[in-house]
Order: sequence, then C-alpha cells, then structure tokens
Amino acid sequence: MKNLSLIRSIEKLGADFPYLHWDFQEHRIGNRKELVSQWLGAPNEDIMVCAYKGREIHEPFHRQDFFFINYAYTGDYGAQSFSFDNQVVIRENDCYIGQPFSGYALYGASAEDIVIVGVLIRKEVFYRNFLQVISADTALLHFFLDPEIDSFSDEFIHLNNLKDGSIRRQIELMVLEYANKTEDTQRILKPMTLTLIMMLARQFRLAVKNKENEDVIEAMVYFIDEHLDHITLAMLSRRFGYHPAYISAQLSAKTGKTFSQIVLSRRMERAVFLMRNTDLSIEEFTPLLGYNDKSNFHKAFREYYGKSPREFVQGK
Repeated sequence: MKNLSLIRSIEKLGADFPYLHWDFQEHRIGNRKELVSQWLGAPNEDIMVCAYKGREIHEPFHRQDFFFINYAYTGDYGAQSFSFDNQVVIRENDCYIGQPFSGYALYGASAEDIVIVGVLIRKEVFYRNFLQVISADTALLHFFLDPEIDSFSDEFIHLNNLKDGSIRRQIELMVLEYANKTEDTQRILKPMTLTLIMMLARQFRLAVKNKENEDVIEAMVYFIDEHLDHITLAMLSRRFGYHPAYISAQLSAKTGKTFSQIVLSRRMERAVFLMRNTDLSIEEFTPLLGYNDKSNFHKAFREYYGKSPREFVQGK
C-alpha cells in the first residue's frame, strides 16, 4: 500500500478516533464513582498515536490508565481539570500532558476543524524506557512519578506557545509512522517518543525558569537539582558568575547548609524517592545521582541515614 501523506494520515487517524477501544469502567473514589478509560490501542501496542478531527468535542469527565501528550495541532480547545477545578484554554501549538488517572475533560467548538494529536504511552513502558530522560529535573520527575504514589493524582502540565516548530515536526513524524504501520512501527515509535519527551522536558525547564523567583540563591539550588549527576562548585561559579567562596557563604547563609551538604541531601532524597517509587535498580539510578561506583553510593547512604538502602526502604 502506498504511504499516506501527512494530511491523509491525520484524516485516517481522525476517522479511526471514534472507533478506538473506548472502554470506560467505573471506579469508586471515596463516596463517588468516576469513569476510567482503559488503553485505547491494540493489546500488543505500548505506544499509540491518535487524532481527533472535528468542529465540536465534548468529552465526559473521565480518567485514564496511561500517560498522554495532547498536542493542539490546529485550532484551540478547552480542558477541565478536576483538582484545579478550572478550565484551561489549549491554543494551537500548545501541549497538554496528563498522568495516569488524572481527571480531565476536553471540550471545544469552532467554525473550522479542531485537530488534536495524542501520543499515548502505557505507564509501565514510560517508567521502563523514558524515566531517565526527565530524572534530572526534580519537578518533572515528581510529576511523572506521583501516579505511583497517589493512584488518583490530578496534575497536568500545560506547555504553551511552542512555536519553534521542532515539537510540531516530531509529532508529524509520529503521525506518519503510526498511520502507515509496519511490523517495525512499535520499535520505531519508542525512540521517536524519547525524542519528543526530551523536547518537552527542555520546554518545561524553560517555562519553570521563566517563572522563577529572581532570588539568585533559589536559582542556584534549582540549578544544583538539575545537575545532580555532575554538579561542582566550580560549575556553579561559572554558571552564575560569582566566586566560589561567595557562593558558599551565600548558600550557607540562605539555606543553613554548605554546598556539599545541599548536594548530598538532594542526592539522598532523590535516591529514596527512586527506590520507593520505581523498579530501577541501584546500579541503574546511581549514575543519575553522580555515583559511578555502587559501593560509594552505599557508603554515602549509610553515613547519611545510618542504614543501608535495603534496610531503609524495608523500614528496618
């Protein structure tokens, strides 16, 4: 079969959209019942790409058991989040990213077609394949790991005004691949999804920095969090243009901790978070924390907590 063009690929996915595996199941949350959407793709798919195309969309409020990245390809639409109890306008070239079980509903009406492209990722596949990409950013890491702690987390990320075109082009490539499936499509989609997540993570960091408090010490602590795997005082000095001695004094005055103490505490806190909330082994996550030798990590952990990692997690 001849490969479909981009326009025809979007049309195909749009035509398929109403016939996906829309299986809403009721879950009881406290005193109320809520609808939860199950995996929309085929049983043998870990990643899928779908597209809504139409002039009016009104979804029931629901949750879902997978991660999703919704990209406003054409036109604007609205999204209502449960926990924030508000309505967000998702404009063309925006991304709306949701966790498993986050509650939301999409709605919109327009004289022209609204096109929303969704990239859906099974939860276990995300943790196994893509977690390392976002692990350098504390806020982003917590966003993607919170569903493991709270089964009905209600957070979302709204990235707006993504006009440089790179994310749009990556989405288009994924649309073409999925609409023109071959036996290799799932293997090809994984690195494509990784690239998309890296692009979105970069945009997320830029968005956070733009909203940062101008307090330079807070910015330094945030920078430390971003670079835990290789941060040094000299690196911090080069980044902010202050003498290392001045940085040390200001960090100590502001936080009550030295540079080394801040780095160690952040590494240990993140180690505990990863051990409790992911299936990553110590060998897999210690390089993310700046430890190239597992024994060095064990020694630092025992000195900090007074217990081995295993004893700490098991509550001994």
